[in-house]
Formats: sequence, structure tokens, C-alpha cells
Amino acid sequence: MTSASNHPTRRDLLKWFSGIPFLPLGAMATAATLAGCNDSDNDSSTTPVKPANFKNATFTPMTAPTLADPAAMATTSVGSKLSISWDDGSKTDYQLGYSSFFKTGESVPALNGGTIVAGGYFDVNGNPIKDTSVAGSERQFFSDCPDGSSLIQIEGASVAGVTNPVFHVVQFEYTTKNLAGTSMYGQLPSPIAILTLDQDQKTGHLTLKKYFNVDMSKVHGLWITCGASLSPWNTHLSSEEYEPDAFKQGIGGPSADGIGTYYFGDASKANPYNYGHLPEIVVNKDGSGTAKKHFCLGRISHELIQVMPDNRTAIMGDDYTNGGFFMFVADKEKDLSAGTLYVAKYLDVLTESTTARIQWIKLGSTNSKTIEDLVNVRGIKPENIMESLTTDPNDASYTPIVLAKKKLWVKLKAANNGFTDAEIQLAAAFLETHRYAALKGASMAFTKMEGTTVNIKDKVGYSALANIQDSMVKGASGWVESNNVSFSKTIKAGGVLAHDLASGQVDSTGAVINSSWAAKQSHMLIMGVDTSMDNLGNTADPNNIASPDNLKYSETLRTLFIGEDSGNHLNNFLWAYNVDTKQLIRLLSAPAGAESTGLHAVDNVNGWTYIMSNFQHAGDEWDRFYKVDSKTGVRTGLSENDQKVLTDAINKNYNNGFAASVGYITADPIAPSVVKK
Repeated sequence: MTSASNHPTRRDLLKWFSGIPFLPLGAMATAATLAGCNDSDNDSSTTPVKPANFKNATFTPMTAPTLADPAAMATTSVGSKLSISWDDGSKTDYQLGYSSFFKTGESVPALNGGTIVAGGYFDVNGNPIKDTSVAGSERQFFSDCPDGSSLIQIEGASVAGVTNPVFHVVQFEYTTKNLAGTSMYGQLPSPIAILTLDQDQKTGHLTLKKYFNVDMSKVHGLWITCGASLSPWNTHLSSEEYEPDAFKQGIGGPSADGIGTYYFGDASKANPYNYGHLPEIVVNKDGSGTAKKHFCLGRISHELIQVMPDNRTAIMGDDYTNGGFFMFVADKEKDLSAGTLYVAKYLDVLTESTTARIQWIKLGSTNSKTIEDLVNVRGIKPENIMESLTTDPNDASYTPIVLAKKKLWVKLKAANNGFTDAEIQLAAAFLETHRYAALKGASMAFTKMEGTTVNIKDKVGYSALANIQDSMVKGASGWVESNNVSFSKTIKAGGVLAHDLASGQVDSTGAVINSSWAAKQSHMLIMGVDTSMDNLGNTADPNNIASPDNLKYSETLRTLFIGEDSGNHLNNFLWAYNVDTKQLIRLLSAPAGAESTGLHAVDNVNGWTYIMSNFQHAGDEWDRFYKVDSKTGVRTGLSENDQKVLTDAINKNYNNGFAASVGYITADPIAPSVVKK
């Protein structure tokens, strides 16, 4: 891609236009396109032209890469196009491509001088965390799993050496393995970086200039940060998924001992109740930033939160089996530090084809400080909050529940050890949220409810369901009839669930919810299609979605962008789904075995349009893409030779599989724009 630091002259652009057929074509207003380019011509006599306004956009799909071109399968490939139609009858066509800011593990310019390892890990004191697993090859740990991102424009931003600063917040979910090949999942504290980018005002291209690692010492470090969103007030809303189970009954994520060891230097210093919350990153005008963690949005497997236009209401993804659909309504606008937490109970049976009404169960109201103080000042423990048993006590005072496909018997504790009944109820709602929601009768039925987003014009929210299986399928493991979620069959390719949003919703206490953006009912929008395994190892139709994860909606383009996290497609794709035409268009292909992450669609930053996109863990878990017959030993799906070819290419591209890319979709010689240039 053309570097954003190169400012083309008028003659450069004319050469590009004449020599490269796929660059902006059609009845593009040449005077408007070339205005402001570096040239000495005197254009003062040009008659002003009425500016054309955006009319609509159309994407043209790329084909899925095949073994005929293994190099394309081993990297991020973009072969799609974007056409913008204007209200003056003209059209601008863009051949899209991918531009990377860096690969993790590379040294990049640090905000405060010198260099820093991109995606690098740091302990509570700000020291690099070292991978010492192979003697003589010691190095700083860095992530191969960049995930959620937010492109942020701040008025009055000023960073030394940067002409037009725009900030990009990127979080790193985990690192797959150490140098010795041992899994490091959930062992390291997730870092978040603020990138200072220089936006070329003539081309729209972005260039990395500075990198700042956000200090997490005041929020106890971060835990498995997955999806993210941009708040309406211009902050980065992160996530902590797969919360550790404080009862150690096998219904949560990894033990907190790992983050204790690597972040604090002591396994015992990581309290499980400090993880599974909602971090928020505030970016400063100088490219630095600070973190805070909100303890009042429930301790669940936070995947991605979406705040509504009222600046108060938020719906949340819960990446879990027997997970719930949660909503938070803040007390004040643009402040998530206090509010009320709700969880959905379906009043009708939700299936592939039905629409099911929602009753919102009120779990509790509180503020973040109250809950954090219960954990870190008062020292509340699981045994102070509730009983949770794995065998039937044959006692009617216990309520049987199912979480993570396991049956538990639970009941709240009475006041004890200085904790009042009211405090115990708050702790149950905000620290043992999954158990308490199930106890209160919520529809704890979803399997891996991932990304969320909102279509403001139509007042529709969207939730990604990576898989429709187990607790969602009638009679399957973890299914509970009273949850009122009962699909007829497993769809491992998953789908996208739509929620109609409205005012006047009444909660379980009979009170009217103070929001005009509460979901009143849900129905499926789009579903993937499972297939038999093909020669690439695909077990879902490659021309349809498979295990949607990241979701972002563009109001201007009327498009729902869908990123995959799938073992059902060898190459995961990024899709564009037009909500009016119902067309599903493949935009991008991630490297084989990688997940498409970091999705953020931005309609307008100084007149330019961006789709931010990362990937993580290329070449991971090859055994998802082939089968070996136990009797004959015959291998079907991806062949051993093709796997080797792809592995070699990925290792060459991405530092032996330890690295991943952070970047965005753009075009040459100028980036796409919904403002005619």
C-alpha cells in the first residue's frame, strides 16, 4: 500500500489513474479529487462545483483463496472492491487491500522515546515479562493474538513529530505458547496499547508513529481481553472473558494463578473476583492513556459491549456455554461506574424461525467502588456469598441450575462474617453473576454469545452466536427446557441474533426500565450452514458465515460487518452483510488457522472511511481441519502435504507462528471515503 507519509502531486495521481485500472474510476470529479494536492498550478479561476453527497455503497466480493495459491492462504488477503455512488449520478470504485501497522514482536517507536516490543507483556512494575523456557533464547513475551480495537479521533490532539494524529487502541487477548511450545493461554496479563497514527490528509492512509503501553497496575492487571468497542464518548471499552471460577468447580476459565505468577510474581496475589469485568481506556491528547475497571456490569465472560445512543444503555456478549443475554443501564450518561444490571428471560420459545419476547430480570443496582471494595477492602470470599454444590444435597432450599453444561445446586448465604444480607445479594449479582442469574430464572441458554453492535436507524441490536449447539439445542448437553431457547439441531457454523429495541420495557419487579433502547424481543437474522468436510478441512459452507465473532455496524453503509472465529473454515473471513439487500459479501481472508479479529468500522475520520482488522494465532490447531479413520488410517480433509506447505509459509510470514498483524483495509492511491474527494 502507498505510505501515508508520501504526499502525491497532481501529476502523480494522474499517472496512477491512467496506469492502474482498478483504482478510483468512473465519473469521479477530478477537480474535487485533485484539490489541495501539491502543485504549483494556479486553479483560482475554477468554477465552484456543488459538492456531491453520498448515496449508497456496494461491495464486490473476493473469492476464497484455494490451494492453487497457498501463499494467499498463508497471509491476510483482500481482493474485494467498494463502489460509492453519489447523488450527482457519479460513482467511485476502490480496489481494496490490506495495510499492516506492525507484526507483533517487532520493535516500534515508543511514545516516550526509544523503542518498544509491539504486543509485549509487562508486569505490575512495568518490567518486561520474559520467556525463559528455552535456555539461550530468552526474550520478552509478546502476543500472537491481537484482538479488539478502536480508532479514535480527539480534538486538539498533539503528539511530537506527528502531523495529523489519530489514535488506535489495540488489545492483546493472550499468547498461544512459549518458545518451548507450552500453552500460555490465560497465564499472562493482557496488554493494551495506544497507537499514534499519522493520517495523510491527501490520501487518507495511516502510518504508525508512536506506541504506548497502558499501565494496568491500578486495575489489578487485565484478564483475557477479547472484543472491544468505541463508546459514544470516545473511550475504548475492553473486555475480560472466561472469568476464573472462584469456587473452582470447572465452570469458568483458567485459574487466576497464572496471572498472579507472571504479573504480580506471586500466584496467591491474583484474586479471581478482580477478573471478568469491563475495562475502559481513556486516551489523552498526547497519545498516552489510563485504564479503569468497572465492577458493576456483572462478572461474566465479557466478549464485547455495545453502548446505545442514549450513552447509558449497554448490551453485552457472554462468551460462555449456558450464557445469558445481559443489559446494563447506567445511572448517568457517559459514566459506566454505577447503574443497574439485568439479564433476559425469554417468554416465548426462541428457535431458528421464531421471535421470542424478553422479560428483563433485575439482578441489582450498585456502583463499581462498592463491589471492588467488597473484594479488595472487605475481603469477601465465595463461601461468604453462596453455597454451590456439585452433588444433589436432597434439600429443597437449594436450587438446581446448569452452567457450562454442568449441574449445580446453589443458594444464597444469610448474613455472615460482617456481611449483611443486602451486601451478599450485591456480591452474588455482581461477583457470581452466572450462578445468580441462573438462580433468578434467567434464560441461561446461549453458546458463545460473542460480539454485539447496534443499528441505530432501525433500532436493532445484533449478537453473534459462534455456535448453535449444546445448551441451545433441544435435548442436547446443557439444554434446559425452562430457558425457552430450543433450536431443532446443532449449527456449529452459528449465526447472528437480532434484537428489536424499544422503550417502556417493564422489568421483573414491575418497574419501567429507564431506557428507550432495551431489547423487547429476539430472532435470528442469518445463520451459517454446516457441511461435510471438504479437501481444505472446511466443515461449513465457505460462501456463508461460520462462527461469527466480531460484529460492527456502519450506519452510513447500512452494512453489518462480521468477523469469524471458526474451526469450520480453514481461512476465516470478514464479511459485509447489507441489511437492506441481504447480500453477504466476503471482504477479507485471514491466514489459515487464524481468527479474524480487531474489527472496527469507522464511517468518517476527517473525511476518510476505515475498516480496522487484525488476526490472531495463524496456523493454530491443524487437527480441526482433517480426520483420520481409526480403522484404516486414511486421512481426509486437509492433506498432510498441504498442511506442511501452509505451515512453512505461515512460519516464514509470521516469525515461526509467534507473530500476528495489526492493520486495516484501505485502497491505493487514496483510501475509501464517504465524502467525495
